[in-house]
Amino acid sequence: MTSIPDTYEQSRERFHDDLASVRYLWPVARLNSHSLPGQDDLSIDWISARATKRKDKLLILTTGEHGIEGYVGSAMMQLFLEEYLSRLDPADTGLLLVHIINPWGMKDHRRVNASNVDLNRNFVKEIVPLIPSNPDYAPLDSFLNPPRPFRSPTLHKLALILRLPGLMLSFGIAKFRAATLLGQYRFPKGVYFGGQEIQEETLTMMELYREHVQEYAQVLHLDMHTGYGPRDRMTLVNSCHEKMTSEEAARRFGYPLVAAATAQEFYAIQGDMIDYLYTFMREEFPGKRFYATTFEFGTFGESLWDNIRELRTMIFENRAHWFGARPSARAWLAREFDKLYCPIEPAWLEKAQADTRQAFEGILKAEGYI
Repeated sequence: MTSIPDTYEQSRERFHDDLASVRYLWPVARLNSHSLPGQDDLSIDWISARATKRKDKLLILTTGEHGIEGYVGSAMMQLFLEEYLSRLDPADTGLLLVHIINPWGMKDHRRVNASNVDLNRNFVKEIVPLIPSNPDYAPLDSFLNPPRPFRSPTLHKLALILRLPGLMLSFGIAKFRAATLLGQYRFPKGVYFGGQEIQEETLTMMELYREHVQEYAQVLHLDMHTGYGPRDRMTLVNSCHEKMTSEEAARRFGYPLVAAATAQEFYAIQGDMIDYLYTFMREEFPGKRFYATTFEFGTFGESLWDNIRELRTMIFENRAHWFGARPSARAWLAREFDKLYCPIEPAWLEKAQADTRQAFEGILKAEGYI
C-alpha cells in the first residue's frame, strides 16, 4: 500500500525521485519547478514527458489544489506511477504530472494558499464581475467568520449548533449550503474566499495547461481531492460542462459512484479548475477530445450531521488561523481538520486506493490510454 507522506518536503523529494522512473520510459522527461514569490522553500513541481513519436494523447494528473489534500493526492500519484505508468505507450502518449498546486497550504495543513484564497474558486478569467456574486453569503458572514479567538471546542460547538437551525430555517437547507460552498469574493478573511485577483498558483497552472494541451489531439485530466462525499468511498465528480450524464459516465468507466458538480448532484462551485478547463478547451481548442474529472475521497460522510461537522471544522479552522486559539483547542482542531482532509487510518487508505485503481482502470481503458 502506497504511503501518505509525513511532510510536504518528504512528498516533494519522493516526487523528484520519481523522475528516474518516468525517464526509463520517456527519456525526454523533465522535472520543472516554479518557486512562489517570497516563499523560496516552496514550489509547484511538475514532470512533463512529451510523446516520443506522435502526439495523440496527453494525460494530466494534478494534486494538492487544496494544500492539505495533497497528502492523500501524493499517495494516489505514487500509486499511478507504480502501477499504471508502465502500461501507457510513450510513443503516442504524453504526460503532465503536477505535484501540489498549493504547496504553502500543504506545508501549513490548510486548504487555502498564503493569501487565504481557495484556489478552486479562483480559476476565472476575471474576478471583478464575481465580487457581487453569491449575495446570500454576506448575511451569513458573522456566523461563518466570527472575529474571536477559538478557545473551547465544546462551547463553540454548542454555540454553533444553537444558532444553525434558525439560519437553515430562514434560508432553507439548500440555499444555506449553496451560499457557503459556492465561493465568495468580498470577505478576504472568510471561508471559501475566491480572491480578488488571480493567484500566482492559478496563473502558473493556466500557463501549464495552455503550453501542453495545444500539442495533442486528446487530453485526459484527473485531479485529486478529499473531504466530501460518502464516507470511505471515492466519488468521480464531473464538471457541470461535461456532456455525459453521471449514469452514462458510470457505465462507460465501470465505476459506480459518479456525480456532476451541480447543486442537484454534488454542489455548485464558482471558479472551479475543471470547469475552467472545459470552457478553455471549448473556446480555444474545440476540435480536441477532452475529458476531465475529480477524484473526491469522502471522509466524514454526506448526512446532514456530517455536512454540519464539515462546515463547523472549516469555520473553526479559519477562525483559529485569523484570531488565535488556546493550545488545547488548536490541538483538537488540528486533529479534526486532518480527519476531514488527510486521514491516515490504514483501512481508509486501503479502500481509497482500491477505489482509485478501479477508476484508473475504467477511465484509462475507456479513453484508450491502456
